[in-house]
Amino acid sequence: MVLCAGMLMIILDGTIVNVALPAIQTDLGFSQSNLAWVMNAYLIAFGGLLLLAGRMGDLVGRRRVFLAGLVLFTLASALCGVSTSAAMLVGARFLQGIGGAMASAVILGMIVTLFPAGRERTKAIGVYSFVASAGASIGLLLGGVLTQSLSWHWIFFVNVPIGLVALAAALRLLAPERGLGLRAGADVLGAVLVTTAVMAVVFTIVGAASAGWASARTLGSGALAVALLGGTVVRLLRARNPLLPLRILSSRNVAGSNLVQMLMVAGMLGMFFLGALYLQQVLHFDEVETGLAFLPVSVGIGVLSFQFAEKLVTRLGARRVLLGGLTLLLAGLLLLLRVPVDGRYLVDLLPTMVLFGIGAGASFPALMTLLMSGATGDDSGTASGLANMTLQVGGAIGLSVLTTFSAAHTQALAARGVPPAAASTGGFQFAFGIGAAFVLAALVLAAVVLRPEPVTDAEQSAYAEDEEPAVGAAAGVDGGHRG
Repeated sequence: MVLCAGMLMIILDGTIVNVALPAIQTDLGFSQSNLAWVMNAYLIAFGGLLLLAGRMGDLVGRRRVFLAGLVLFTLASALCGVSTSAAMLVGARFLQGIGGAMASAVILGMIVTLFPAGRERTKAIGVYSFVASAGASIGLLLGGVLTQSLSWHWIFFVNVPIGLVALAAALRLLAPERGLGLRAGADVLGAVLVTTAVMAVVFTIVGAASAGWASARTLGSGALAVALLGGTVVRLLRARNPLLPLRILSSRNVAGSNLVQMLMVAGMLGMFFLGALYLQQVLHFDEVETGLAFLPVSVGIGVLSFQFAEKLVTRLGARRVLLGGLTLLLAGLLLLLRVPVDGRYLVDLLPTMVLFGIGAGASFPALMTLLMSGATGDDSGTASGLANMTLQVGGAIGLSVLTTFSAAHTQALAARGVPPAAASTGGFQFAFGIGAAFVLAALVLAAVVLRPEPVTDAEQSAYAEDEEPAVGAAAGVDGGHRG
């Protein structure tokens, strides 16, 4: 609960800012192009430092890195709240990204070392997955309430009490641990290459939405990112103690599930980000109504994560559950291809929200199980940082690609004389189609690359003990056939 409280604070901050952007722009005098840096400054620092923070957790102790991240994130949140200029807010958001990367990079690694493999770990990952996925939609609602009732400053101030409570609880409840020591893997050159390479990738992606994919800035930063990635690969192959031990990627399920996560998150943003714009710009929902519209997603994720995900993963295996969840997410995005200009929430959007809640609630716990399946006690922090990094890079790719193509299609429709509301709706539909293509690619990749993990007899027996007597008896009869 302490780890998830810290994660919730970080996840909420990722979406709570979206709703308040218009108010921030008006109050601090941001231009339309510079406003994106309220998000980009956070994303670049956060995505770029996740892998390094995860490895540092293995070397100096995950508890130390988690506590340092909480402190920095809480202080940076207070600085964001008292910001009086655009430059001050962007700088504080960059510090927030550093703190968020330090804290979140090691959380999943701490979970898999605190809980033994099997059902207890699956339960813990289910709670973590609920916080990580449902927190995004809760942030939309909370951001609307705080901005309307108080001011945009409070979307940052709300992190301070949460951070202080989480810090006090972590100091008391998380046992101190010794890391491997800096000598076991203090690859300074590798750390610099990996961090700058990922930052360059994220900078290229998030900057392309405003500068254009063919602009000199995008092409230049893209070329730099490719060069840095090439240097990183060479360093990982030659270093004695690389920042990212290649044994982590030797597992087909670990490498494949990281790619699946990247594609899945890129597609899901089509519903969260552009869905919120459709509600506000086309259907004229206010901030609170927009947040409430996404509530079924949080409810669905909560029910699946807490009640069913652990049993499903234990009974069917993580791969099967992931395939089912991705199928539901794909169905939800395909439904959005038909949203009309005069759409009605109950008819045109609620079915998608329900499918997304169930699909994400099934997909994320199964995916987290696969992502950490090859981690050991010595590199669980690195594996956790890698998992968070692919999530953030996938989000950056999805946000940039979907918003860019949505805006371009909207402009093309408007140039042909299509009314503004219809043109905007057409742009959203086009982007939803691209999002569906991302999720379809994730589904195909998961089906082809990932391999089923064996369900042990102990796990089957533990599952049967939780069933009703009659059901448990039936499970005992055909359990061998299912195994």
